[in-house]
Amino acid sequence: MKLLILDRDGVINEDSDAYIKSVAEWIPIPGSVEAIARLSQAGWTVAVATNQSGLARGYYDEATLEAMHARLRQLVAEQGGQLGLIVHCPHGPDDGCDCRKPLPGLLQQIAAHYGVELAGLWFVGDSPGDIAAAQAVGCQAVLVRSGKGERTLAKGLPQGVLVFDDLAAVAAHLLAGEADR
Repeated sequence: MKLLILDRDGVINEDSDAYIKSVAEWIPIPGSVEAIARLSQAGWTVAVATNQSGLARGYYDEATLEAMHARLRQLVAEQGGQLGLIVHCPHGPDDGCDCRKPLPGLLQQIAAHYGVELAGLWFVGDSPGDIAAAQAVGCQAVLVRSGKGERTLAKGLPQGVLVFDDLAAVAAHLLAGEADR
């Protein structure tokens, strides 16, 4: 199985320090939906692992979050693709869960769902927490410069982290690599 795991905010859609609280505020990063669709058409399963502490903070509810994800799925489908499993952590930073990145619980949920090992799979994110979660389970950590990526890059990265401009560049790299085989 060719599985790619993505963070959501800052990778697929524009991020906001004030949180994405509604479907209207959920705005795809140019090229991201098309990238997911192209990967899907090429046989990749694309899953999403996202912290959503706005739920714990009361900024929005589960129904609103599901509506955002339904919109994402609809946009990918309109481009001829399909999006795989979406898992989220609804907890706040001080709730003591095991799913909030930088902990790897969300990635482990995806691995269990698909019955795969995480070692070597690519996890694409834009924050230090995404990088740490990927490295905790042996995923190939990939940083995109979109979202909080430039801020994360400025702080320095652990060795071995791959860096791309955005999700479209990640997809182009993965799909070009397949063509080389």
